[in-house]
Amino acid sequence: MSMNIRILHDALETIRVDALVVGLAQPIVPLTGAVTALDHALRGAIGRLIELGDFSGKVGEAVILYSNGLIPAPRLVLVGLGDRARLRVDLIRQAAGVALRKARDLRCRQVAAWLPDVASESIRASDLAQAVVEGALMGTWRFAEHKSEPDGPSVEHLMIVASRREAIDDMRRGAESGQIVGEAVNTARALAQQPANVMTPPALADQAFALAQEAGLSCTILDEHQIAEQGMGGVLAVARGSAHPPRLVILEHAGQGGAPLVFIGKGVTFDSGGLSLKEPSGMETMKADMSGAAAVISALAAIARLGLPRRVIGLAPLVENMPDGRAYRPGDVVKMMSGYTVEIISTDAEGRLTLADALHYAKRYKPAGVVDLATLTGASVVALGEGVAAALFANDNAWAKTIRAAAGFCGERVWRMPLYPEYAGKLRSDTADMKNTAGRTGGVGASAWFLKRFVDGKDGYPWAHIDMAGMMLATDARGYQPKGATGFGVRTFIRLAEMDSRR
Repeated sequence: MSMNIRILHDALETIRVDALVVGLAQPIVPLTGAVTALDHALRGAIGRLIELGDFSGKVGEAVILYSNGLIPAPRLVLVGLGDRARLRVDLIRQAAGVALRKARDLRCRQVAAWLPDVASESIRASDLAQAVVEGALMGTWRFAEHKSEPDGPSVEHLMIVASRREAIDDMRRGAESGQIVGEAVNTARALAQQPANVMTPPALADQAFALAQEAGLSCTILDEHQIAEQGMGGVLAVARGSAHPPRLVILEHAGQGGAPLVFIGKGVTFDSGGLSLKEPSGMETMKADMSGAAAVISALAAIARLGLPRRVIGLAPLVENMPDGRAYRPGDVVKMMSGYTVEIISTDAEGRLTLADALHYAKRYKPAGVVDLATLTGASVVALGEGVAAALFANDNAWAKTIRAAAGFCGERVWRMPLYPEYAGKLRSDTADMKNTAGRTGGVGASAWFLKRFVDGKDGYPWAHIDMAGMMLATDARGYQPKGATGFGVRTFIRLAEMDSRR
């Protein structure tokens, strides 16, 4: 259900909703402005809560205060924003996610949110409103498509309270953008959350086509025969063991033309490991091994809906990695679209084969910059931790800096890792041009170096690889992230297109 969002300028103590959300930054005393008037209407209840130490304003803290009929809103949700001096947009987004989820769990359908306590020269009114809407939409998302009974009501109406009447137009524009971005993240989450018997490669391609039509994107889908005509041996090899044929989704937002940005997403709709079978424990999560493709598809739709002037291409090679009698084997040699040959050491190192073909395919666009996003290696989770950060590799320092800035603004943390030439030796093969894996040690760096081989050379381009394996799923709710698929990368892709549009 879509959330109805509007901006208003009213005294907090007069707004009639199921829950009133108020954000407070530290130091939270003395109370000032609109909060002082609200506290007076509540006969000092907010001040007493603070004096008792039951609310301190730290990040992620939220408490419920009941108004007992003193104001029209029966519930007040106080949410902490942390240190005022260290305030940033993502903390506002987190606060909105926490507060709106708490309101939803209290079965509130109408919520008003006041967070201008944080407005400053460094946070524009439009950014403030956008962050609140993104946090609200992402924080209250849940996937219940296959449940016979709903989980309960959702927040249907969100009113954002402006502290200044003259800021309403800017906040309205920010809220409109926030709704497009938040819905895009939730779309990516929903795609990744679908079970693999529902979200096969052809089914995901159909979803991409439907989203493209709705958003006004150009969409081309290559079937198995067309993929073979392109010589994409990596895609075909991985797909051979599955009853579901591969697809290559090509999305284009024309913008104002010029050299495009190209975003590529790994789209393995289920990864059993192939003949190099994974351990059974946790294999059910491999339905989300297409999270990179889901992010690319959803981000491209949002970029089109936002009407950004930047030309952007999205590529999503879609396969299922299964072990039947036709499956590719360890020891096989695969000829890639680039002409390179690859000796297969592990069929569980499959994502890089599909990405390598897509990276070579991208050369035809003469791109200004390329980012591939993939749940690629368990080694990246070992290196950086689960739910902590994604690994970033790049062949261009300026492009890496731009990506880090975009991801940092969105709260999608990435950490740059080195591309040492020694990784090349670990991938050397006696049988083919290279192996598809270097083994257990240095796995995250070797996998990135493997991809780099398909970027370098003639028609090379600025490229970055983001290994988001540790960010694929959240095991518990935090900030604007509920338990389940994260939609990681959607907002970074959109932000990159926005930043590049301003150059």
